[in-house]
Amino acid sequence: MSEPAAPLPEPVSGGRRSGRGALSGTASQRVERPAPLREAVHTALIELIINGTLQPGQHLVELELAQYLGVSRQPVREALQRLQTEGWVDLRPAQGAFVHTPTEEEADQLLSVRSVLETYSARLAAEHATEADMEHLQQLHDNGVQAMLADDAEGMVAANAALHTFITRMSRNEVLAEHVALVDRRVRWYYRPIARPRGRDAWAEHAELIRAIGQHDADLASMIMNRHTERTRQAYHDQRAAESS
Repeated sequence: MSEPAAPLPEPVSGGRRSGRGALSGTASQRVERPAPLREAVHTALIELIINGTLQPGQHLVELELAQYLGVSRQPVREALQRLQTEGWVDLRPAQGAFVHTPTEEEADQLLSVRSVLETYSARLAAEHATEADMEHLQQLHDNGVQAMLADDAEGMVAANAALHTFITRMSRNEVLAEHVALVDRRVRWYYRPIARPRGRDAWAEHAELIRAIGQHDADLASMIMNRHTERTRQAYHDQRAAESS
């Protein structure tokens, strides 16, 4: 789906927002065609959840979502049902749809799997890295550092995802890339609250990882990636603990 023509509402940091307050009075985000409409709506709603426009626990009102996306209620209803099966939305009898609030166990399981997959990605990337790969990887790193220096949380989340995705692509293993892609969206969702506090350490670790990959040191690259992803997992738990205290 192409970039939205209108700016998204500013996400609220912390707390819950009602569905009515989240979308009313804001510029609409029209779903682009010719992508299959139900798929476009499904993707749009996931992105609104990931970027924090729709907060965990927030009530989702079909009519408001339909008006915001510029579609009828039917594809929104279908998308919400699909999102419920995928764990993004909770459908509660007689209450409606709500953005799912991830449990710590869910996050821990997914981030642990991510650590295993990306550790192997880093090993293979170090074995297959070309000069052109390294130039692009360095540019992705520079983009992330610029976002960090600008205190741009959304930019850091996007840059982090782009860098990790490219390392997986460098592995030249399509099956591995498919499995990493399955967890990528949720990783971005979990990473967003810790993008700022984790920023400087994360991008320093990325720089260390890039050096190891560029040196074709597979053992070192996999060790650094394992340590990096484990620190991210721990940072997520620390953030949740701080929010609940």
